[in-house]
Amino acid sequence: MRAFIYRAHLWLGIIVAVPVLAWASSGLLYAWPNAVEGGEIQSIDAARIRITAPDAMKLANDFAGRELPTTALTLLMREGRPVYQSIGGMGADSLLIDAETGAVIKTPPPGALTRYFRQAHFYFFAGGWQIYLLIAMAALACASALSGIYLNVTLWLNKRTRRA
Repeated sequence: MRAFIYRAHLWLGIIVAVPVLAWASSGLLYAWPNAVEGGEIQSIDAARIRITAPDAMKLANDFAGRELPTTALTLLMREGRPVYQSIGGMGADSLLIDAETGAVIKTPPPGALTRYFRQAHFYFFAGGWQIYLLIAMAALACASALSGIYLNVTLWLNKRTRRA
């Protein structure tokens, strides 16, 4: 029985570790703008911001002529100007909304590397299965942890009985 649990624990660990590694590495690299976006981090002068985040969302929706599936709205500096970047789901194109003037600019599509990191980090590749995928991974991680606890407890008990 213990041999089966040991093998199951090893396989569960591998199955759970691969997506966790992809998620963690994408989050790590996605956090560095130079690595993915090719940009640099700049301070934002709050006095230059005239458009609020809700107003920026409204401007983006008006520009598109429909309600956009925005997954992220980020205030950043681009070419020396404060802009909101509105990113749609599934690694879609983004819009830039000038935080001073409210002008909306459609950006070129993101590169393959940026699209990959967005999809991997936010689990966009799962689509409607996202919740089920996360529940399955959580269940597998719990099974791996429980089998590891069982194996360690039995190992500890065996060592303890050998000493006595």
